[in-house]
Amino acid sequence: MAVTRLRVLTLDDAAELAAIARENVAHLTPWDPSRDPSWFTEDGQRAALEPQLAAFDAGAGVPFAIVDEHDEIVGRITLSGIIRGAFHSANLGYFVRSDRLRRGHASDAVGLAVEHAFSDLALHRVAAGTLPENTGSQAVLRRNGFERYGLAPEYLRINGAWRDHILFQRLNPAMP
Repeated sequence: MAVTRLRVLTLDDAAELAAIARENVAHLTPWDPSRDPSWFTEDGQRAALEPQLAAFDAGAGVPFAIVDEHDEIVGRITLSGIIRGAFHSANLGYFVRSDRLRRGHASDAVGLAVEHAFSDLALHRVAAGTLPENTGSQAVLRRNGFERYGLAPEYLRINGAWRDHILFQRLNPAMP
């Protein structure tokens, strides 16, 4: 298995993220929102990162790069929508580049992100949603202790259409 680590993204990652986005259009289009052509540029990635880094500074999200043993970005994983108070929850989203699939990066990254959410952020719950046909992502979530808890009709606009999502969650056993 490959070595997988997480690190917080920076604006300096914009060029590499743009290259990854361009190289993975066919791989990611079935799972992603429709993208403006600017998304695939360094400036577009920088513009997308700025609010995510502002959310990080505000404690409302954590945009991670998934990196391998050579510090090469092999994907992204994000804890977003962090809410405190009575909820103490975050949403999880991720992808791995098409040329790095089936090496354990996604499973390892999800495990590391959940560990960060529970240990460092003291969250009670991490939630994730997948398209019904995304069985690979569902397997990654199940391997990391996520349980299916529902179906959300027309949950997100993916590739130009409102799509149902299967909802998963993992609860922090250390937070009664």
